[in-house]
Amino acid sequence: MANPPVPHARRTEAATAAAGPWQDPALAPEERVADLVSRMTLQEKTAQLYGIWVGADADGDGVAPHQNEMVDAIDWDALIPRGLGQLTRPFGTAPVDPAVGAISLARAQQAIAGAGRFGIPALAHEECLAGFTAWGATAYPVPLSWGAAWNPDLVTEMAHRIGGDMRSVGIHQGLAPVLDVVRDLRWGRVEETIGEDPYLVATIGTAYVKGLESAGIVATLKHFAGYAASAGARNLSPVRAGARELADVILPPFEMALVEGGARSVMQSYAEIDGVPSAADPALLTGLLRDTWGFEGTVVADYFAIGFLETLHKIAEGRADAARLALSAGVDVELPTVRSYGDELAAAVLAGTVPEDLVDRALRRVLLQKCELGLLDPDWSPLPALLRDADPEQARETIDLDPPHNRALARELAEQAVVLLANPRGALPLTGTGRIAVVGPRADDPLAMLGCYSFPSHVGVLHPGVAMGIDIPTVLDAVRGEFPAATVTGAPGCEVDGTDTSGIAAAVDVARDADVCVAVLGDRAGLFGRGTSGEGCDADDLALPGVQGELLDALLESGTPVVLVLVTGRPYALGRWADRAAAVVQAFFPGEEGGPALAAVLSGRVSPSGRLPVSVPRHPGGQPWTYLQPPLGLANGVSNLDPTPLYPFGHGLTYTSFAWEPGTPPPAEIPTDGSADIELTVRNTGDRAGAEVVQLYVHDPVAQTTRPDNRLIGYARVPLDAGGEARVRFRFHADLVSFTGIGGRRVVEPGALELRLATSSGAEDVRHTVHLRLTGPERELDHRRRLVCDALVAPVTAAAVRG
Repeated sequence: MANPPVPHARRTEAATAAAGPWQDPALAPEERVADLVSRMTLQEKTAQLYGIWVGADADGDGVAPHQNEMVDAIDWDALIPRGLGQLTRPFGTAPVDPAVGAISLARAQQAIAGAGRFGIPALAHEECLAGFTAWGATAYPVPLSWGAAWNPDLVTEMAHRIGGDMRSVGIHQGLAPVLDVVRDLRWGRVEETIGEDPYLVATIGTAYVKGLESAGIVATLKHFAGYAASAGARNLSPVRAGARELADVILPPFEMALVEGGARSVMQSYAEIDGVPSAADPALLTGLLRDTWGFEGTVVADYFAIGFLETLHKIAEGRADAARLALSAGVDVELPTVRSYGDELAAAVLAGTVPEDLVDRALRRVLLQKCELGLLDPDWSPLPALLRDADPEQARETIDLDPPHNRALARELAEQAVVLLANPRGALPLTGTGRIAVVGPRADDPLAMLGCYSFPSHVGVLHPGVAMGIDIPTVLDAVRGEFPAATVTGAPGCEVDGTDTSGIAAAVDVARDADVCVAVLGDRAGLFGRGTSGEGCDADDLALPGVQGELLDALLESGTPVVLVLVTGRPYALGRWADRAAAVVQAFFPGEEGGPALAAVLSGRVSPSGRLPVSVPRHPGGQPWTYLQPPLGLANGVSNLDPTPLYPFGHGLTYTSFAWEPGTPPPAEIPTDGSADIELTVRNTGDRAGAEVVQLYVHDPVAQTTRPDNRLIGYARVPLDAGGEARVRFRFHADLVSFTGIGGRRVVEPGALELRLATSSGAEDVRHTVHLRLTGPERELDHRRRLVCDALVAPVTAAAVRG
């Protein structure tokens, strides 16, 4: 890659010679783009439709599937005179100091702008699933923890911070959020999802989109669509979801994030649904996404997905044919690097096998997005404002991507996401003195806190000689800091996976010498078999990995009370131990501040307030299963297998107690296009501050197709001091109970409903039931329906509480 001095100039002489109305910011973007397209050669057009991945290694371990076979050698100097659509992962490919990386990116952008006739820079994209995937950037909790926090506002704030950090070093697009709804908990990428319920995924995912977009970063919804429903929970295996599962479970989060969140990009899925890979599915990428939902942004390919039409799916005869299929379906940009949309596509256009109109269609979308980002403006600069006056030789360590306010936010989110699953004898919170044993393979490993798309786990492990770049206290470190008057000892006991049991006896000895044992078990995040959780790390069943179950058995027999702390990327079956543990705590890869967050919950300084975004099974087999089951998917007496989870979706305990009182009852009937307010008062009746999560479910006793017995349609997180009180109001609209009817159309049908106010999806956790009847004709709905159940939480004054 060329390395000219860092410039402040905008355009080259060649670009000036190609000047025209397209450079005039006073004109409408569509007019500017039309002028620019009319001036471009075919090669210049296709060059805007692909990325280049500089530094991607074709040898050794990769960070994308089949990377070694799919990456071609790149002739940078030969390619960039044509222009370039995207630069792939300038910070997420190898460790680089943020300031040095920003200057290197600026040099690359100047080279691109300087080499082409029009001086158009590339759009630079990065991963940002659990924070900006860059060396030294804050590692936030994974999306499954966002789901566990049930706090959209906090997720919006996190995403805004992530976007600000990305923009400060020259990034334009973030490849997040993941809006896949979990359909099989054995799937390796469960940690990347927000949970198993479409409404929770939709609302939390939309909150992330709003935050990222508010920082000026293009949010990219992925993976569209059906990826998490792969058969047997095997990564990239075929999806056999029916039309109703697609319409009512898999697609709603994408619709909400586009309609309510304003996401500007979508990444297609690797999945094939009913034999049609999404990268070649015009009904999905054009018919639904654009014609029905009105999406006007860009569709980008998941890495190598266009090439996979040829090499894996076997539906394309060569690269040009793959380009034809993908471009016809509606994939605008080939990522991560050029393979099918380059010379092969141009040749196919000249040969008449691909209409140039398809190239122009994708090109207009790409250039409109670049126009929105200011990349066509005369005053564009290759350097972000933060570095425009910086000395390149002295810039190292001048950009901090993990400042104190980021860490504080990461801590807050991690604390809110910790779920107390069980505390039957009040073992928690722990006392601050005595002897505490902290044992287990996840107790003293910083990487235990991180998911597979956090930079240290994703890229850093491939560079073992490089410092981690951020401080990540372990659970053992954090417990020692949280309990300074206690004697804290530790032992690993075993590895995360494998069969070696030789360390168990020493761990049991440590436990026997303690007043309480904190057993920290769980996953190791990784990619393509290099972990127990993560992309390409699928599980046969939901048994704890390796010999961790044997370690836990031995600890429970030691005579010392055991507090089980799980730090995982998916839930595991706990029925074998739940009744024997003194307490059970769940954290889903809680990020760099996860250790202190867990220690604060163990001490009681923070009251646990997380709620499960996924069900926790009793037994390791019997999968797939999620709570969205029709009657015959529940325990029903016709099978010897009981699928009832040990801990249901939405479950979570606290150190305080809450009383719920129903408010003014809604009308007994509303029309099928009507609405009603569901009200209640929540009071903290304990002696500690805490947060209740009020969950609103719908039960439809009789419907024209089988329906989930219970389905989330609203929720509200209610933080209260001891004695505090708040009024909660849900604005229920009949659209929220719509579903795909017998004729294949989305309908709201008249009839009886039960609206259940509950602390979880479990039948035993329903606090109040509102009986409501919808009257009038059956309604057919389109994409303009209401998607969100508005929730208002209004604290009551202290005087009113005392009164």
